[in-house]
Amino acid sequence: MCRSLAWNEETFSRPRIHEEAKTEDMTRTIRGCAFITVFFAFLGSAAASEPLQAISKASRDENGFLVHTVKSSLQAGTVKIRVLLPDDLNSPKKYTVLYVLPVEALDENRWGNGLLEAKQKGLHNKYGLICVAPTFSHLPWYADHPTDKGIQQETHLLKVVVPFIERAYPAVSKREGRLLVGFSKSGWGAWTLLLRHPDVFQKAAAWDAPLMKDAPNQFGMGPIFASQENFERYEVTKLLAQRADLLRKTERLVLTGHGGFREHHQQTHQLLERLGIHHDYRDGPNRKHHWNSGWLEEAVGLLVEE
Repeated sequence: MCRSLAWNEETFSRPRIHEEAKTEDMTRTIRGCAFITVFFAFLGSAAASEPLQAISKASRDENGFLVHTVKSSLQAGTVKIRVLLPDDLNSPKKYTVLYVLPVEALDENRWGNGLLEAKQKGLHNKYGLICVAPTFSHLPWYADHPTDKGIQQETHLLKVVVPFIERAYPAVSKREGRLLVGFSKSGWGAWTLLLRHPDVFQKAAAWDAPLMKDAPNQFGMGPIFASQENFERYEVTKLLAQRADLLRKTERLVLTGHGGFREHHQQTHQLLERLGIHHDYRDGPNRKHHWNSGWLEEAVGLLVEE
């Protein structure tokens, strides 16, 4: 069973504070949850720290994914949450969630489709995972812009995407049930999200990512980080040093293969060794810098290993 706030179209036209929306039908089966209209309204006077958001009922896209459209005060315009469920979903069971982090804004797919690759490789069934791919209005570096309220990527994921998934689907709602995977920008994002929020996420895998960057001067970083000072809050090398004591205790980082960023990976591995941080590392093989070049299956396998 899962818990959700159920709203109808009339309710949407006159949103209430979420505490007043608890109705008798808050608890539904996963199939029902996936197709009801769900809205969360947090008014500033009641919960100033919470984002305003509206999340639609699910529809099926051409790939068979459940797609929710999202209007969030933390993103500019409408974004989406795509969900891939195991075929033998058993709603009383709680499932680990794999967040498949995009490398492009909105629905762009120049570098492939991570969620589709997971489906084609059968990773949702092989490992019993709920796979989730959010979209973002701007190029995703998984950071919060210091002044632009429509570019709050980190907070959108933490306060909108994750809570919604855990209300609407039978997801494990604790750290051990949340995994992150990405490459390039989203590999950076997977690691920074875990390093900045080790109490929220269990493990993160990065493939072919520029993890040694020390300034926001390439790859569309500038408009997202906005300043060197803000970038340094997310700088992987600094975060690894800050979290070294914690990460020496458990193996929570995965670093596999490369396309164009082998030097970054080798230097990151050397830094992890110097810091005594446990991690899974693979120096290769070299593959095309793309979701569909064959690296994802290995990365996810390492994430789910005990």
